[in-house]
Amino acid sequence: MEATDLLKKVRQIEIKTRGLSNNIFAGEYHSAFKGRGMTFSEVREYQYGDDIRNIDWNVTARFNHPYIKIFEEERELTVMLLIDVSGSREFGTGFRFKKNVITEIAAVLAFSSIQNNDKIGVLFFSDRIEKFIPPKKGRKHVLHIIRELITFTPENRETNISEVLSYLTNAIKKRCTAFVISDFIDDDFEDALKIANRKHDVVALKIYDKRETEMPSIGLIKLKDAETGQYNWVDTSSDAVREAYRKWWIENDQNTKNTFRKCGVDNVSISTDEDYVKALITLFKKRA
Repeated sequence: MEATDLLKKVRQIEIKTRGLSNNIFAGEYHSAFKGRGMTFSEVREYQYGDDIRNIDWNVTARFNHPYIKIFEEERELTVMLLIDVSGSREFGTGFRFKKNVITEIAAVLAFSSIQNNDKIGVLFFSDRIEKFIPPKKGRKHVLHIIRELITFTPENRETNISEVLSYLTNAIKKRCTAFVISDFIDDDFEDALKIANRKHDVVALKIYDKRETEMPSIGLIKLKDAETGQYNWVDTSSDAVREAYRKWWIENDQNTKNTFRKCGVDNVSISTDEDYVKALITLFKKRA
């Protein structure tokens, strides 16, 4: 992609996603993702109805009059975006590929975070950690993230969600909010997810294309596995083949949801042909 085309694409995504974060997500994001707790701010004289548990006994003894401690929310968060860059993100049958939706959602979350004075960082992953962008603040940093979302080319094409979750647990020392944005076409990541969610606040955003949920009847076709590169001939006119595929999708989707539930991870599924704004707001309101 030429530099002028890249700048144009970055600008288009910035205009759309920054507007969404400013006009729609500002209050919802702030309510859904709170700071690390309360921090001491100042003292003032006790007033009727104040919680006596907040009395500052040292100041009270000094002035011979009750004073209470005032606390305020410790607002600043560190937000990590765990972005799946495996081969399966390049699938799409409508106007957008999965990777396009992932890019827009990541950009919205990035702008929402800096609007709330939070740090934002990124982990690109396939079956390994492809790239780590350390958390920082500011519009310049977010634009750098968007450029990477558009242009980054992974070395590997397969998926290992356990790998990135383990890296998150070990590499990010302070508690953070971590959005895992993936199609979750993987299994056996429950243990790593459980451990990561004990230390951090993990949120799962599953991105899928509706064509992945069922196979159309269009005769004998040659399919390529986007992650392994292997080709297979499939007779889609067979009712048995289509039914087996449909059952596989339902079972895989249910297993993933069960994993999120057992690990206590908030999650939402978003199709490439639907409005991700509504899905995200529903998720945010559930957390508020």
